[in-house]
Amino acid sequence: MYNSKDTIELIQQSKTFLLNSNDNNYVQTNIELLRKILQFHEYKYYIENNAIINDNEYDFLYTLLEKTEKQFPELITKDSPTQRVGNSLNESFSTVQHLVPMLSLENSYNAEDLNDFDRKAREASGLNEIEYCVEPKFDGASISLIYENDFLVRATTRGNGVEGDDITNNIKQIRSIPLSAPFSRYGITQIEIRGEVIMTKEAFVKYNERLVQQGLATVANPRNTAAGSLRIKNPKEVAERNLDAFLYHVSYCLANQTFLTTYNTHDAQLKLLWDCGFRSTEKIKFIAKNINEVIEYVKSFEQKRDDLPYEIDGMVIKVNNLSLQEKLGMTSHHPRWAIAYKFKARQATTILKNIDFQVGRTGAVTPVAKLEPVFIGGVTVSSISVHNEDYIKEKDLKIGDTVLIERAGDVIPQIVQSIVEQRKGTEQEIIFPKYCPVCNNELFKEEGEAVWRCVNIECEAQVVEKIIHFVSKDAMDIKSFGEANVRKFYELKLLKDIPEIYKLNFSVISTIEGFGKKSIDNLQAAIEASKHQPLYRLIFGLGIRFVGETTAKTLANSVDHLLEFKNKTEEDLQQLEDVGTKIATSIRHFFSTESNIKMLEELELLGVQLKNTKKEIVSSGELLGQTFLFTGTLSKLKRSEAEALAEEHGGIIVSGVSAKLNYLVVGEDAGSKLEKAKKINTIKIISEEEFLQLVG
Repeated sequence: MYNSKDTIELIQQSKTFLLNSNDNNYVQTNIELLRKILQFHEYKYYIENNAIINDNEYDFLYTLLEKTEKQFPELITKDSPTQRVGNSLNESFSTVQHLVPMLSLENSYNAEDLNDFDRKAREASGLNEIEYCVEPKFDGASISLIYENDFLVRATTRGNGVEGDDITNNIKQIRSIPLSAPFSRYGITQIEIRGEVIMTKEAFVKYNERLVQQGLATVANPRNTAAGSLRIKNPKEVAERNLDAFLYHVSYCLANQTFLTTYNTHDAQLKLLWDCGFRSTEKIKFIAKNINEVIEYVKSFEQKRDDLPYEIDGMVIKVNNLSLQEKLGMTSHHPRWAIAYKFKARQATTILKNIDFQVGRTGAVTPVAKLEPVFIGGVTVSSISVHNEDYIKEKDLKIGDTVLIERAGDVIPQIVQSIVEQRKGTEQEIIFPKYCPVCNNELFKEEGEAVWRCVNIECEAQVVEKIIHFVSKDAMDIKSFGEANVRKFYELKLLKDIPEIYKLNFSVISTIEGFGKKSIDNLQAAIEASKHQPLYRLIFGLGIRFVGETTAKTLANSVDHLLEFKNKTEEDLQQLEDVGTKIATSIRHFFSTESNIKMLEELELLGVQLKNTKKEIVSSGELLGQTFLFTGTLSKLKRSEAEALAEEHGGIIVSGVSAKLNYLVVGEDAGSKLEKAKKINTIKIISEEEFLQLVG
């Protein structure tokens, strides 16, 4: 953006301003030059990491500009460095549409995946070899910027890919994002640019140090801190976090034909962004002549990831030629001309200090390893589930061991192995308990299972967890009755089982701190409303092993009254959609247990609806008989709303991916179900938007 001649002149002009700062006429006459000088020093510091004046000198020039603009407000321009920090708060973030949808990327994990991607691209293009541009995959928050007539006019979050939140005020606080750029030199009148907001490792450490000094809790990792910063109401607070941004893609460009002909490759457009003052990936990209060079490069780069000043979790490979990108096109989920290569899980060593044995609502006893806290892949890890007794034996874990841990896929922490060579002889065997750590009843392990269970249904840990599940949003949805209140009422002996939810003593509750009249009225109303929830919610809320929401709906639709299940055999149950031997056995066991039947009868006496008040089964509709499964995060509908909508139009909801599935509706951050569905040609993979079009 600036050549050596510019640099010499602007440094000299900086000194002139420092000398003439008391001359009001000089400053007023040359205020535009002062702005240009400050923009130059911001570029040198934030884009090139090469400051050529010290902080005090920069602050002096900035204050001089600020003071002059305050004295002569008619001289303020919208790209002035003083206009980054707004004076007003963002009371709310409006939702705006992207000029071009922000699609996700398909993931790859090895050379085979990359070769497969290349094969498909070559077959579709008819080429023997394709040139690729390879860039780091930043671990931050995606953004979209729109510039019109050289000025930044809008910045948005990724959102659902079609529309995102307007975060323009907050983005202006990031000094590596210019408020104006000389796009008009290139014949560009409007441009949409994609990038990633990040927090460098150094900025993250300094921010946590500041939080400690203020007596506040520290933050866990740079990625979440960067993403959370974009939605802070006060732009000044955003500025204090010293965020950074890399720009890596031009998604839309309204320009003359000369530009479109000249900048016809991805790497040419990265250079354009760099030349216009952006921290693009121009300086850290690699152009590969073919997929073999890509594979060699990404493997070597993985070894350098820890040397970078920011977190990355992989590399992005893009077809370099823009015309070829257009020819290859995209699916509803991802472009066919780009793929993400994910690095191997992050690893670190730490000390296994102890094992806690925790009891869940099904009685399963889960050992949880307590570790010396260790920072790995952007997260501080201090606890890891070690699953069961067999897992502990297989990994040969002992208390006091040095253990190797990793974050699989940079998300789920797990212990890889104990490092036997570092044992000192003081390590202790991990003894799995024979009795429940909560109620002291003898534990039981079913044949063929690895999990030890407490089978005492009155076990305090199970009772509390069952009540928490029963009142939860996806079950009976009793608002104002969260986990904290369940535990508090249980400790105060106001609640000992599920039926007592409907017999709470509100006179006593009114004496508890924090429970005023309004909160009690809200809780009473929510409990009363839950009595009339659809039957499938009650079935799911009962916490029957292996019965999820979809199976609960199947069960509800098969009876007129819940207690009909007392008389159903396992063979009867296996006739139902998606109910196999394991699920049928679990359901039969629940409804043949006398204490469970007594609980259900008591709930009915208390007014809870055990009858099936479902609508008539849909016998018509444009989706009649078509099976649906939803995966990932939907943006316009809740999962339950989408499923209800499909059912309204005759669709059937299933619980898993199989050849019986007709439609997989994919939201943001879809996981293994999507990968499995891709391997079955008969399954139609559609977006939420396409699903909404299906149902009109």
